[in-house]
Amino acid sequence: MVTLVIAKDLAEVTSNCFTNGIIPESLKESITIVLCKKEKKNYSLLGSYILITLKNTLVKVLEKYIANIILKAAEKYRLLP
Repeated sequence: MVTLVIAKDLAEVTSNCFTNGIIPESLKESITIVLCKKEKKNYSLLGSYILITLKNTLVKVLEKYIANIILKAAEKYRLLP
């Protein structure tokens, strides 16, 4: 049941993105987390930290879907070496 709801919403978002050529701003948002690297001597240096960016899961799925469409078209028209 949940899968059908998600699939329907994903299809709607994908269709709107293709039709309008625009990805909604809310889907472009991400969260960046700053973590300290272990056992660094000087935490005043930028190299003592690592950034981890969490992207919107729906955008990840949408990007993968679009990449698969492009790959199939490239294979169909023999655009890959």
